[in-house]
Amino acid sequence: MIAEPNAASNLPSHKENTVHDETVPECTVQNNSSVRNGNLKTSREKRKVREQCENIRRNSSSSRRVSQLQNGEVVEAVTLFEVVSMGKRAMQSVVDDWVEAYKQDRNVALLDLINFFIQCSGCQGVVTAEMFQNSHKQDANKIPSNRMDVMQKMTETFDEETGLQYKKFIAYPWILTVTWPVDVSNEDYPVIRTGPYWKKFKANFCEFIAVLVQQCQCSILYDSYLMDTIISLLTGLADSVIRAFRHTSTLAAMKLLTAVISVHLNLDVNKHNAQRLYEVEKNRISGKKTNYRLDQLERKRKEYDQKLVEIQNMMHAIFKGTFLSRYRDVVPEIRATCIEEIGNWIKTYPDVFLNDSYLKYIGWMLYDKQAEVRLKCLLGLQGIYSRKDLVSKMDLFTSRFKDRIVSMPLDKDHEVAVQAMKLLMLMSQNCEDVLSAEDCETLYQLVYTTHRPLAVAAGEFLYKRLLSHEEGEEVLSKGEKKVGAKTDQLKRLICFFLESELHKHVAYLIDSLWDWAGKFLKDWECMTTLLLKNGEGDGKVLNDAQESALIEIILATVREAAEGHPPVGRGAAKKILSVKEKKIQSEDCTKITEHFIMVLPQLLAKYSTDAQKVANLLQIPQYYDLDVYSTGHLEKHLDALLSEIKDIVAKHSDLSVLEASSRTYYILCSEKIAIYSKVDCARTQLIDELMGQLNQLLDGFWQKEEGFCTDAGEISRMHSALRRIAAFHNAHDLTKWNLYDKTLKLLQFEMEHGNLSVLKTLLALRRELRRFSEICMCFLRHKEKDLREKAFMILCDWLLILSHQDSNNNEEAVGLLDYLPSTSLQEKLLFFIQEHVFVEEDEGSKGLTEEEERKDESCKLDNLHKKRSLLAAYCKLIVYNVVEMTAAAEIYKHYVKTYSDFGDIIKETLSRTRHSNKIQSAKTLILCLQQLFQTHAESQDSSSGVDLSSASFTNMKELARRFSLTFGWDQLKSRESVAMIHKEGIEFAFQGATGADGKCLPPNLSFLLIISEFSNKLLKPDKRVVYDYLQRYVAEPLPCSRDKWQPLILYRNSLLANEDEESSVLGSSGEWPPMGTSKALSFKRKLSNGSLPETSHTEAASQEAALERASQLTSVAGRSRKRLKSQEKHLKEHLPLHCPGGLQRRRSKDEIKTEDVSVQGQAEDTSEDVDVDVVGADQDN
Repeated sequence: MIAEPNAASNLPSHKENTVHDETVPECTVQNNSSVRNGNLKTSREKRKVREQCENIRRNSSSSRRVSQLQNGEVVEAVTLFEVVSMGKRAMQSVVDDWVEAYKQDRNVALLDLINFFIQCSGCQGVVTAEMFQNSHKQDANKIPSNRMDVMQKMTETFDEETGLQYKKFIAYPWILTVTWPVDVSNEDYPVIRTGPYWKKFKANFCEFIAVLVQQCQCSILYDSYLMDTIISLLTGLADSVIRAFRHTSTLAAMKLLTAVISVHLNLDVNKHNAQRLYEVEKNRISGKKTNYRLDQLERKRKEYDQKLVEIQNMMHAIFKGTFLSRYRDVVPEIRATCIEEIGNWIKTYPDVFLNDSYLKYIGWMLYDKQAEVRLKCLLGLQGIYSRKDLVSKMDLFTSRFKDRIVSMPLDKDHEVAVQAMKLLMLMSQNCEDVLSAEDCETLYQLVYTTHRPLAVAAGEFLYKRLLSHEEGEEVLSKGEKKVGAKTDQLKRLICFFLESELHKHVAYLIDSLWDWAGKFLKDWECMTTLLLKNGEGDGKVLNDAQESALIEIILATVREAAEGHPPVGRGAAKKILSVKEKKIQSEDCTKITEHFIMVLPQLLAKYSTDAQKVANLLQIPQYYDLDVYSTGHLEKHLDALLSEIKDIVAKHSDLSVLEASSRTYYILCSEKIAIYSKVDCARTQLIDELMGQLNQLLDGFWQKEEGFCTDAGEISRMHSALRRIAAFHNAHDLTKWNLYDKTLKLLQFEMEHGNLSVLKTLLALRRELRRFSEICMCFLRHKEKDLREKAFMILCDWLLILSHQDSNNNEEAVGLLDYLPSTSLQEKLLFFIQEHVFVEEDEGSKGLTEEEERKDESCKLDNLHKKRSLLAAYCKLIVYNVVEMTAAAEIYKHYVKTYSDFGDIIKETLSRTRHSNKIQSAKTLILCLQQLFQTHAESQDSSSGVDLSSASFTNMKELARRFSLTFGWDQLKSRESVAMIHKEGIEFAFQGATGADGKCLPPNLSFLLIISEFSNKLLKPDKRVVYDYLQRYVAEPLPCSRDKWQPLILYRNSLLANEDEESSVLGSSGEWPPMGTSKALSFKRKLSNGSLPETSHTEAASQEAALERASQLTSVAGRSRKRLKSQEKHLKEHLPLHCPGGLQRRRSKDEIKTEDVSVQGQAEDTSEDVDVDVVGADQDN
């Protein structure tokens, strides 16, 4: 503690009020929390004051002691901080005890309160106080100058000698010095700690301040001593650079001002009552001159006026001293606290705070960078705009900040966006014409957002602003008025849905409105009546688009009611329904079934020719409670439904209609329900008719001359028949109709002539593996793109199924499992991917209209989805070893170029293959880079060599860097893979070193620059071995200039990493020191074989240590760096490469001479890269 420069040695060494309690968090126990008075004249006076303080403290604390059982012992909480943190007693009794202590000796009680605030800041230090009056009462004339001296000492300083930090400031009438260890955490203090205990502590802390002011309002609050000291203390701490002091004191000051405002309101009420009594009494004794009662009321009124003045002074002092400096604090929690409390002040005391002088702070903080602060602003404004009596005074604020509020539903923070939407709902309700039509249109579209809370809030806004009906002015009966109102609501909903131009998102729209308009959206009787009676009455007629939209709305409402959870894409997972929700869901399903059992056949009959409407209507039966048919004796409606579906299948060849019909039969044909036999009979009859039509068409087809049909009408009819059969084949077992024999001949004819479109018949041939695979291979070259893609997907899926069955030893498939994709088939699959996936599309969107551009974008998006599906199907074959892993090299070439479209698929493939086989995966990576390098070299002029500055070479280096990033941080885990890449890369770089024309320079030497991207993934011992392996290919003397060998020099630099490592490894004669020859040779043999020995982290560290020890055994280890560099320069000029008649490899027994040491200060940074791709990072901004 540093109370005064001359009193530093007087610090008490003992611990006062130390409590050990393991059930309470450790940091609640405050050590060395002593409080003492200073600067008394004599030791006798000091001893007397100390005894009085101890007696008073003992008496005051004994009444508020809280006991707690700890390890069989009773631990007592004596200080305010301990009592509040334990929270074992009612806060009011704690405050009453303190007030009694204050009345006995206010100095001691106040110092106890001051220490409480310091401890609540998490400070485990010492608080020392000296009386301001004592230090300045010697000479009254010197008070101003001395006061200035004291104010200059109000500072925070770190004492290097003691290692303590202290803050000295005025808390009138004291000069307080707070001393604490310098290592106090600035990020961990009670009011920000997490967990239930600390949340309760924070609540108790705030409650203590409120109760303290409440209990003091009738006594000591106006003594001009208590509040002055507290406000001075909190203001001084709020200016601290220590976050804990600043945050805790700001929170306390804000809560203090909130409590003072409540006192002010009570005083206003009391003053108003006293004024009324005074007026009544004055009128009653108007004839008399004096009256005791009147004088008493007059004194009472003046007393209230005086108290109000004092309270207002306190409010201004807290607001100006704390709020104005802290509402823009660098810490977001402090800013949020200030904004939250000013919102409460405005709601609590609008007569003073509801004006632009205070509202502007909330408006400014709407632009804060932290979501927490913006959220507090919105919550405060919600409390204001929810009261119509306050909205009238918000005109200027609304006009100034409305645009900002309207934009906040698009905030990146979900909770801020939701609360902004709710605030706009309140503004719309209580402020006339505050939102323009454009603002509303923008907000309406948020019902389609994927974040459900925001969509629900927007649904409330949409429903109350646009859809909620108003009572009609026509004189109608109540029933007619109700039906007409609902019809109008439906029409407004339909119009909004059509105008939004987001027709595929009807499920999102219904889900957004469900919580607010559930009853209205479940009125299926009104909806179906509007459809069935459309055009019959005198009302407005729905057009075709509106009827289609209404049917989509009906389907969406039925699905929402029956499933009871949000649509796909809105919500992380299906929620668990409560008992009440399950009951509502069951009732809704029963209601749906009872209504649509009778109405659906009528709707199907009316719209039987419209494919889109019929496809949507046929999805409704899947939400039926099918037992209602038998329990309700409604079999006649089932017959009507089956009859309508049969007619629809006969009329339509649209795939969506046929699939919906097939699924409806599947739903109704459940063996567990009573209607199964009737539905199964109808299904069998329908399929018999379809097969009869197909047989008739096939018989007529083959009876034609040469079996060749040129009639387009017959081809169309056959196509329709096949589509119907295929749709039912997907959901039903058609084995007994023997489809294979009937369609195989047709497929063979198609292979020869290519005149038929038989896309769906492929699905019926999965039982004939070999023939089926040949057929699919033929269809890979079909003229129709959709058919080619479908055949490819089926072939990939079928090959994958065989692979899975083989791994599980499925005995039933033993006869099929001997089939593996041949080399020819693998080549065709790879060629298909190259031709259909990695092709650039023409940019022909210039000069298009807005509608054409939208269609073009939609088409491009669909094509991208198809390409991703094709690539994913092929990559699965690679991952599960159905095709050779080396085929992935062609895929990896496009990693960087197509990263935005296919990067995730390629990266996942690389990861899975590496997990399956590290060595083979590494060989595939290096093969990819080798193929790219060869292509690049062939495109260059052979006389000039490889252009290292070209775009293609730069792209290769970038691809290699991306590959190295995928190995992650763990070098030991990827040790073998990286070593294999270097081995293969070195061998490739020195292939054909002599060349056809007799040149000594290896033609692929530049490839070393590419594999240098993997050098930072090598362990240090492995860099040494790879360096030795590289030296095998280097002979002397160099017949060429040093510049041509620059790739080799740079690659060796990446292995040596830096000069320090080089000097620690090299010996005095330029030789590698013996590091344990057997281990080195063993490692090199493993490297030659493509694998590395199993080495733990400990072994790797020991090898590295061995290198360092060996480097110290050289005879001239102290050689200067200058001499080493001079040798390096000499050796660079004579870089050896022995190649008289061919490339020779030099093998060493014990030591391998280092023929060159090249350290140019260009060593690659050895810091490892995270496994993170950053392609397109600049495009995200």
